[in-house]
Amino acid sequence: MQRDLIVFAEDFETHPSSTQHIVKKLACDRKIIWINSIGLRQPKFNLNDLKRTFKKLIIRKSTFFEKQLNVEKNKITIVNLITIPAPNSDIARKIAKKMMLYQLRSILHCAQLKKPILWCSLPTAADLCGYLGESAVIYYCGDDFEFLSGVDHQSIAKHEKKLVKKANLIFTASNMLLHKFPLWKTRLLPHGVDVKLFSTPAPRATDLPQNGKPIAGFYGSLSNWIDYKMLNEVAREKQDWNFVFIGPQKLRYSKLPTYDNVYYLGTKTHQQLPQYSQHWDVSLLPFKTNKQILTCSPLKLMEYLAVESTIISTHFPALEPFRNYINIVRNSKEMSQALSNFHKQKKSSRNVVEKDTWEKRSAFVNQILEQI
Repeated sequence: MQRDLIVFAEDFETHPSSTQHIVKKLACDRKIIWINSIGLRQPKFNLNDLKRTFKKLIIRKSTFFEKQLNVEKNKITIVNLITIPAPNSDIARKIAKKMMLYQLRSILHCAQLKKPILWCSLPTAADLCGYLGESAVIYYCGDDFEFLSGVDHQSIAKHEKKLVKKANLIFTASNMLLHKFPLWKTRLLPHGVDVKLFSTPAPRATDLPQNGKPIAGFYGSLSNWIDYKMLNEVAREKQDWNFVFIGPQKLRYSKLPTYDNVYYLGTKTHQQLPQYSQHWDVSLLPFKTNKQILTCSPLKLMEYLAVESTIISTHFPALEPFRNYINIVRNSKEMSQALSNFHKQKKSSRNVVEKDTWEKRSAFVNQILEQI
């Protein structure tokens, strides 16, 4: 019997995480109750957080039981909960727990789930373990929350400690994370890739610059893990190149270079990304060396490889299995040199990720789920 899933993760269909890619595949044979993000930090008194709070508390009130997405035979039911984000004190945690349970009970009762498994990609779901009628608990850890920017580290550490204790099984996205948890119940679940999406020829995006210069591009969160100093030096040095950046701006003020050859194109859907990455000349991974990068495994790395783009990257552990297909640089001088020689450095890489499709990742997970 295929057991159903109750999933606590990011907001569905925003910027798909590994959890979302895998769960979409699992939904072909299971009912899925997907709970949109219940938060990783408490809001602060600034304009951006006030907008986020309004969206989560006011707008969600009118879209509490938001929608159902058809996935072949079954459905993914998307649920928005009103709660206290990342509660820290014991009182706040108890209130948040009662609020979420009150909202979920009728939904779970109507869904008639079969021995559901509780899948938590957010540590803040820890307090609900044992209260949702689940037959097992999985913790999927895609990032080291101890070093992830934009979260309440002290609060998240408390939740994660409890979740690790409650979990029957822990998946981690990288080898570096694997050794953070009890090895006897932890398995490596590397990121996959939609090879078909990124290898099927896509039309060139109309907002890509068309001035005859080669293009170096990056997509992903524009956060503090990017080496903006290096980018600024390279963009200034390589005026014969265009530099394109796509993704949500996570910093209060943009730190991107402001030269005429630098283009910020905003956010794009996941389906749109091949219209950019297939048509720029070089894909960039310009990360700083910090504790967050040391444990991360960027989804875009696999997607860049599937496109067979020339990749120029700073070093981080997750790229080691693919280093023969990547031009690794240490500073702005080396990145500028790599751009100058990019025609000589193109390395065929699609075959190396064909074994890493989301279908194969979900088949592995499906097998494991029936063993716990």
